Amino acid sequence: MTSRPRSGSVHDRVARLLGGRGWAVWPTLVSIAASGTAATTTLVIARGIGAAAFGRFTLVLAIALIVTVGMLLNLNYVMYQELPRAEPSSRPALVTTALFTTLALGGGLVAAGLLASPLLTVLLGVDVRTLCSALALALSMTVNQLTESFLRGLKRFAFVAGLKLAVAVAYLVTAAYCLLVAGIRDAEIYLVALIVTNVVFAVVAVAGLDVVPRSWSASLARSLLRHGAYMSVIAAGTAVLFGVDVIFLNHWASGSDVGVYSVYNGFPKRLLGVVFTEGIGLVLLPVLATTDKVAALRRIGRVAPAIAAATAAFSFAASVVFFLLLRAEYPYSPGLMALSAVGIGAHTVFNLYFFALSMDGVRGARVFIACLAIGSPAALACQAAFISWWGLTGGLVAFALTNLILVAVVAAAAARVYRPETPAAAGAHTLEAER
Repeated sequence: MTSRPRSGSVHDRVARLLGGRGWAVWPTLVSIAASGTAATTTLVIARGIGAAAFGRFTLVLAIALIVTVGMLLNLNYVMYQELPRAEPSSRPALVTTALFTTLALGGGLVAAGLLASPLLTVLLGVDVRTLCSALALALSMTVNQLTESFLRGLKRFAFVAGLKLAVAVAYLVTAAYCLLVAGIRDAEIYLVALIVTNVVFAVVAVAGLDVVPRSWSASLARSLLRHGAYMSVIAAGTAVLFGVDVIFLNHWASGSDVGVYSVYNGFPKRLLGVVFTEGIGLVLLPVLATTDKVAALRRIGRVAPAIAAATAAFSFAASVVFFLLLRAEYPYSPGLMALSAVGIGAHTVFNLYFFALSMDGVRGARVFIACLAIGSPAALACQAAFISWWGLTGGLVAFALTNLILVAVVAAAAARVYRPETPAAAGAHTLEAER
């Protein structure tokens, strides 16, 4: 039994509908279009439901992104690595074990969250309905990301790109109908629609794969979870660092401020994510994987100021467009836009260091985890203090400072750990290898 789709499977039929072999030339462009459509939908929702309701939408999404780390435990990245190099006969066991393990973890966390709801609602400053929405969204996002990794790991790039675009268009059409025809201004319906589209993507993705329940293996599950352990720690740390600001803002400011903050900080960041993940990153990551890490990190250190300035300018320009399209309750403020741009510029440099270190395996992951452990207390203290003092403005200042602190720590650690070897050290390493 192999993991190739059966003749006449869902994958085959959709690929034929999308244009056969010619379609394979365009998966990157189609994937960018899908991500752009999803970002446009969020912008449409933000404009249509208003800042206060969009603040609730953003809060649920922020909590869900943090919970997703515990549900997924980085198994999607493990699939990116393991599926391409596995024998065809071993792939059904990989897919089945990853899928069932993730569903069990996700279901367990949902149950634990509901049982702990009296404590969690107080800790997060939300009601039970918001918590339930966040848990449901987290589970749907988890299965969405995992099943996408199955398709990418099996190199079905054209199919996954087409499916992403179809789902994104469906979500945009649904949101437009709810806003323009039904006149719905409650964030709940748009969260439900997002959950449904995530689940539809996962069901269609799995439909053409060989999922064999009896091939689930406890030992394989443990091996997969160990494989992603280091990256899971990093994902948890970054999810908290770049998600708790919305929770703090919800606690110390109004729902409208949360919605406005999401537009100032969230949209440019997502747009840069689309450009990097679906465009530049497709070339940069393979290059980083094969480049000498000392040289790569030194090069990043040299170009970091220029990269930060360029992305800050891009972010500022994007914010101008966003706020021209939105209504008056999203205040147009060049000062706040500039603060957001500085933070996103620094965030881009932080991500470059992260990707460079992640391409160095366990050593790079350990260095990055140590940097998070050193920088996170000061960064979180800045977020709590500034948001409690200055609300929306404090959140933007804190985001910029958080990234500047982390960049300083990572740059210092990289310079210390990844130093050019002297001839004597290189000779010693050669002798050690020969022994």
